[in-house]
Amino acid sequence: MTGTEELVIERRGAVQVLRLNRPDARNALTGSLLRGIGTAALEAEANPEIRAIVLTGTGDRAFCAGMDLKAFAEGGDFSSEGYGKLTKGELAISVIGAVNGTAIGGGLELLLGCDIIVSSSAAKFGLPEVKRGLFPGGGGTTIGTRIPLSVALEMTLTGDFITADRAYELGLVNAVAAPEDVLETAIGYAERVAANAPLSLAAIKELVRLSVSDSALADKKTAEWQKTVFSSSDAKEGAMAFIEKRTPNWQGR
Repeated sequence: MTGTEELVIERRGAVQVLRLNRPDARNALTGSLLRGIGTAALEAEANPEIRAIVLTGTGDRAFCAGMDLKAFAEGGDFSSEGYGKLTKGELAISVIGAVNGTAIGGGLELLLGCDIIVSSSAAKFGLPEVKRGLFPGGGGTTIGTRIPLSVALEMTLTGDFITADRAYELGLVNAVAAPEDVLETAIGYAERVAANAPLSLAAIKELVRLSVSDSALADKKTAEWQKTVFSSSDAKEGAMAFIEKRTPNWQGR
């Protein structure tokens, strides 16, 4: 287990767990925590031995309460290339959210960068920026790509919260678990993802997300990925493993 005081990093086989560790501040984001998440995400993406990331928080009250307003008011630097890639869903590596508690504002925006989300049954979700004279400027306005537009507008215009069960009904989260089971459930998802071919995972993540936001670019990228993936060593390995009834030995190339 490594990391800083604000971010705990734990390796679970091919899965890297990143845990926001500011429970007394409801795991709110400071500039240093935000950059720590971004750096850890880029390092995991570049490490061929890591196939998936699980993102969670310390405690059972909050996954992340969003931006630390005190740090923001004091003019803190909240820039981070890696964090931006994560929240935009642009990391090649798969990211699974383990929502241990309430996720609001920037906390929910962080989750929107995740590919699969497991929620505590006690969690709540919301984008309350409008109540503070702001708007969800960290990617929250894209929530309409994950849930019906009418509900996305309701959440962002009223700033009201929804429950975990409602989030599941809307398709915002993939599963709801008892609070004590959230992390292990998320790691289970991550291990199932990590068992698959790395190139295929990277291609699928980019293409599925692009199909929602830019179908023309998705078509172009599909042709590019076909040349790379279908001619790869892993494609041959996948076929041979199926024929020989064994577990594939992926090389990521």
